[in-house]
Amino acid sequence: MQLGASLPVADIGPDPSVIRDYAQAIEGLGYDYLQAPDHVLGANPATVAGQGRVGTGENPYHDPFVLFGFLAGCTQRIGFAPGVLILAQRQAVLVAKQAACLDVLSNGRLRLGVGVGWNKVEFTGLNEVFSNRGRRSEEQVQVMQALWSQPYVTFKGRYHTIEGAGLNPRPASGRIPVWFGGHAEQTLQRVAKYGDGWMPLAYPADDSALSVFAKLRDLVKAESRDPATVGLEVWQSLGSADENAWRREFEFWKRAGVTHVTAHTTFAVGHHKRIAGRSAADHLAAVRRFREVVADLL
Repeated sequence: MQLGASLPVADIGPDPSVIRDYAQAIEGLGYDYLQAPDHVLGANPATVAGQGRVGTGENPYHDPFVLFGFLAGCTQRIGFAPGVLILAQRQAVLVAKQAACLDVLSNGRLRLGVGVGWNKVEFTGLNEVFSNRGRRSEEQVQVMQALWSQPYVTFKGRYHTIEGAGLNPRPASGRIPVWFGGHAEQTLQRVAKYGDGWMPLAYPADDSALSVFAKLRDLVKAESRDPATVGLEVWQSLGSADENAWRREFEFWKRAGVTHVTAHTTFAVGHHKRIAGRSAADHLAAVRRFREVVADLL
């Protein structure tokens, strides 16, 4: 299993020296990868009160490619995983280019988590269509995978046309792992067809997770693929001070076949609970202790 940690920019702030020091500390603790979210725009909170779930501009979010490009030069071995990049609000070819450059400059340390997004404010501001974002993202992944694997690509799809053009540089391996976030039935189908892994957040460590993992494996088999080649990532929140509970949950995920566990310190939706502190020291203390508790299970 690989063990990752979230980068709590909303708490520790966007200052480059703070982020550099935090990333280097996580790498020094022996974590395998860093994960950071993606939001381009946030609405004015004063104007959207009572409108339901609308992402606001209250918290800072660095662009994942800029953030991880910066950290690639500050670290030696730790991997990078957007959790997740909102693919459909971007141009697929540009994302393929950015990802390829980051992969080359980091010596293959990128794992590209992608999702369809939920905040219409961003799609409007970026002049992208919200209603077809799922269908477009599926084709976007196909476009990116072709551009990474072939020097020149000819592609004609519903949303994309490429006529004998290619990226340079491309990933040395000819591929970048693409992991899908989200929980819709269509997401599972996309993982089974095109994905290197799935990044669900909604399921606690119980039978609901086991059931959906089994469903995904069946879908992967139906695509004539080996389920062992498709990874599973979950977030394990550190808001509880019960270290025995941490260990029991981690053991559950390991038995369930999870390949990546992200120690998360800020997410607080559903069964997830954030830590009480807000400082970099608070977050580092939590992830340091978590790794000590589960180290022999890795």
